[in-house]
Amino acid sequence: MDIGLTYFPTHETMNPVDVATMAEGLGYESVFVTEHTHIPVSRRTPYPAGGDLPHEYWQTWDPFVACTAMATATSTLKVGTAICLVNQHDPIVLAKTVATLQHHSGGRFVFGVGPGWNVEEMNDHGIAFDERFAQMRERVHAMRAIWTQDEASYDGDHVSFEPMWSWPKPGHDVPVLVAGWGPTVLDRVMDYGDGWIPIGGRGAVLKSRVEELQARAADAGRGPMDITIYQPGPTEQLLEEYADAGATRVLCALPHEDPDAMSARIDRYAAFIG
Repeated sequence: MDIGLTYFPTHETMNPVDVATMAEGLGYESVFVTEHTHIPVSRRTPYPAGGDLPHEYWQTWDPFVACTAMATATSTLKVGTAICLVNQHDPIVLAKTVATLQHHSGGRFVFGVGPGWNVEEMNDHGIAFDERFAQMRERVHAMRAIWTQDEASYDGDHVSFEPMWSWPKPGHDVPVLVAGWGPTVLDRVMDYGDGWIPIGGRGAVLKSRVEELQARAADAGRGPMDITIYQPGPTEQLLEEYADAGATRVLCALPHEDPDAMSARIDRYAAFIG
């Protein structure tokens, strides 16, 4: 089981290049970054964790610029999104962004995707909350067409384009990890994902759902699914539980801290590697 990091890069934290180079030097497998294009001031949608929404949600940097910078500064470290809110992007443009990053990084980008939770944020991008899963499904399928077909086309209810040319091609597979925990998330993973990226802390229930997903993948003639756990406050006991549950990777979520505190925490979490 690999150990990676994930965080909200902002002007108050370590910058992505410093995080990436430190992480690679300490033996971390990956660094993933978050995404919110913006946060509506209205705050009608409550923060899922309760209380006030932390300010880093509206200060976080563009994930693809951050991932490109991290990939350029490293040679073996994987970089990724945890998660990209795909419905907040034009799929043709996002397909090119991801393909360029994957081509540039030599196949080190991992594409974590999800629809998000903030109703007003979605509405600002023209996405109805009740359509978020259908929209995400078509966008990912459309992007896969662009990545793999010389003359790509797609005809869906929400995304449609006639045969077109778009380069670069990624040059490597783009692993798509589907976020979520609800009753239908494994259906979405099987439909358009290469793995699952849930938030950790669910013990035996997590293990049973991982077993279900891997059994469904085997029945479909597909290889083992990537299981990436997003875990704030990792402990040795939790990591042992995730390894037993069949996790491929655990992302140790870094709190939003100043550079010195973040650097010390990255160094401390490195004890979990190996």
